[in-house]
Amino acid sequence: MPTPSRIEHDAFGPVEIPSDRYWGAQTQRALGLFEIGEERFPAALIRAFGLQKYAAARANAQCGVLAPELASAIEKAAIELREGRWDDHFPLTIWQTGSGTQTNMNANEVIANRANQLLGQPLGTKTPVHPNDHVNRSQSSNDSFPTVMHVAAAIEVNGRLRPALDQLRSALAERSQAFADVLKVARTHLMDAVPMTMGQTFGTFAHQVSNALARMDDALPRLLVLPQGGTAAGTGLNAPAGFDGFFCATLSEVTGLPFVPSPHKFEGMAAHDALVELSGALNTIATSLLKIAIDIRFLASGPRCGLGELRIPDDGLTSSIMPGKRNPTIAEVLVQACFQVIGNHQTITIANASGNFELNVAKPVLVYNLLQSLRVLADSASVFARRCVRGIDVDREQLTTNVERSLLAVTALNPILGYDRVAQITATALRDRVTPRAAAIALGFLDGDEYDRLVQHPVNCLINYPTVNRAAGA
Repeated sequence: MPTPSRIEHDAFGPVEIPSDRYWGAQTQRALGLFEIGEERFPAALIRAFGLQKYAAARANAQCGVLAPELASAIEKAAIELREGRWDDHFPLTIWQTGSGTQTNMNANEVIANRANQLLGQPLGTKTPVHPNDHVNRSQSSNDSFPTVMHVAAAIEVNGRLRPALDQLRSALAERSQAFADVLKVARTHLMDAVPMTMGQTFGTFAHQVSNALARMDDALPRLLVLPQGGTAAGTGLNAPAGFDGFFCATLSEVTGLPFVPSPHKFEGMAAHDALVELSGALNTIATSLLKIAIDIRFLASGPRCGLGELRIPDDGLTSSIMPGKRNPTIAEVLVQACFQVIGNHQTITIANASGNFELNVAKPVLVYNLLQSLRVLADSASVFARRCVRGIDVDREQLTTNVERSLLAVTALNPILGYDRVAQITATALRDRVTPRAAAIALGFLDGDEYDRLVQHPVNCLINYPTVNRAAGA
């Protein structure tokens, strides 16, 4: 049986649309034109459009350019969009015109059709609520789409990424405290170095994540500056006086975020530097988390033939061919997510540089990659904290053996014996396969009690080094 359909009209004539779909003629035409890829905007962007259209309708009513009864119907439909009721009615991929016009029109059409339905009219009537004349009143895709980009990114930063990073920082700081008295051998250039504590290792990780939170917070204020009200080119054509202020006030009230109108709307439409800045912070955060995940993966390698200093939680997964094999799957997921974020930053950078005069024309691909970076970084950091970091333990026996066999604990003897004699101790220990303590005694430089007092004292001092407080940002 043929799918039931209805006929809608736009400036180019009639269009056949599936009867149960809330989109309209422009969206349907775009569906037939942009037959490219499968990448669709995430729900975060679609729902941010609900917020944007809600705030625009309210601002239009406050400015006296939209009848209250129409504004009310648009607001109700927009809130439903924000709540996710109409996610399935946004069928377009990101591969569309560079201003995002087709997705802006998709939002206008869905909201107009739903508003008319709330007012007792069938889908497709365009009356009393028209998608362009009423839902898109005082707006253009050129200022609405970048506004939605900022709103969606700010909500994701504040509501998703920040809690995830804070969760990871807390988990790492807790492990730092738990391992504060566990000695290990530091490694530089992948080679044995001086002793330290495992608490200091995890304290370093926690401090990296504290810095990640600070970098994210540094970028957030520029996200809260919106170009809404600039309309087609930044001049404000067809937007009434005060519209931008009313718009931002409504948006701030609904989201709890202090959005403000851009004082120079041309800039907010022609370029998206604030979004590249945020992506740059995400790129840096990704490199931090990549380092942390790789270090933990190597420290836990084994269990018999690797470093074997850490024990990571069992995830219940194994090899398809090697029975009982355990792999660092959660760390590997985080590593791959970081790779994606780092690659996305390159796309975002090039997309921002592709503006022509008064309009950036790569908005869809830019925001798609940015929102993906925010999502995968937040989700993978949260999973890593909950399912890996919080359950990490140390293999004390392995660590003790490593510390006892370590050659470079004798670096503490440099002020007493001098560099050359200490080098003689390490060379002898390495050649004769004995401990540095035994080598120092055999060479006649120190007796056992002297060695223990001089070498163990600086090692014991490490245990009291305040890594946990420093990692927590205290």
